[in-house]
Amino acid sequence: MAQTPPPAAAPDQVTATALGTWPGQDPLEAARIIRGELGSPHLPFLAELPDRGVGSDALGRTASLLVDLAVDVQPHGWRIVDRPGKDSRRAQSALSTDINILADVVGAEDAPAADIKVQLRGPLSLAAGLHLHNGERALIDHGARRDLAASLAAGAGGYLSRVAAAAPGARIVVQIDEPEIASVLGGTIPTSSGYRTLRSVPGREATDSWQLVIDALRAAGAVEVVVSVPEIEAPFERILAAGADGIAVPLRALTSRQWEQLAAAVESGKRLWAGALDVGVPSAAPPRVADVVETLWRPWRQLGLPASALAGVRVTPSEGLARHSPSAATAVLARLTKVADGLNQIALG
Repeated sequence: MAQTPPPAAAPDQVTATALGTWPGQDPLEAARIIRGELGSPHLPFLAELPDRGVGSDALGRTASLLVDLAVDVQPHGWRIVDRPGKDSRRAQSALSTDINILADVVGAEDAPAADIKVQLRGPLSLAAGLHLHNGERALIDHGARRDLAASLAAGAGGYLSRVAAAAPGARIVVQIDEPEIASVLGGTIPTSSGYRTLRSVPGREATDSWQLVIDALRAAGAVEVVVSVPEIEAPFERILAAGADGIAVPLRALTSRQWEQLAAAVESGKRLWAGALDVGVPSAAPPRVADVVETLWRPWRQLGLPASALAGVRVTPSEGLARHSPSAATAVLARLTKVADGLNQIALG
């Protein structure tokens, strides 16, 4: 029987991580760079390399984990099919390769990091991205949404078990990505014809879907589960009601009300993964460390949160790094650890 990992320790310092996507096609190089830049106390992650093509994209990677639901690529994108096709097998093979390489890299380290993060496409964005036999998005059908959430929850355990075997003793953190959530809840995703939009998904259903997946991840040994969303119309309250340990969100356009919601979450013991380092323009010069620190510290201070509460924060880029060059992405990780150091200096007074 697999050994249950220890619970996550109470956070005592600001740490850094990134959101999962990485440039290039070499998983070995990616693993070495990420683990080299994000050693303890920071949070290295199992990289997603969309440049490798079909099956290495975030949607196909997560869809390959589904239990009793097969997928393949059709002209309009990933579709639920009767039996797995070559694209599904390609996605499974790529993920197996990544996990095997992770095991090799971890095995060669003198002092492996205490934690590792993996990413999953969340059940609502998965339903928005997968298509039914008739070409319509699975999001249109309540039964399909329900089945996808249950299938994803069922497949999560095996995924985490494989990662745990590759990184023995590491605590596993899971990031659930919901990039389409504002459109899903707002009813703005177009139908296949493009002449109308799909009906909005009830907020209660979204909460229930997340809770189903989060509960399965915890049962499989995850010590921390966060939901990552864009800042626009981000449903913070529903995410926390589903039992998530925290929220990952870019800071660049948060409203005063959103900051107040995040402050309340921090005060209740939840974690903020703050997308403080804006990387939306890959060719732009990175902002100064002091400016990035201030991006978080200024609203934190204005909300009356104590400096000591910064210890629950992880700092991240505003988005994934796949559009950057490998050298630029590496520089982002280095900059993030310096931002964490700057915030820790404030937290320690």
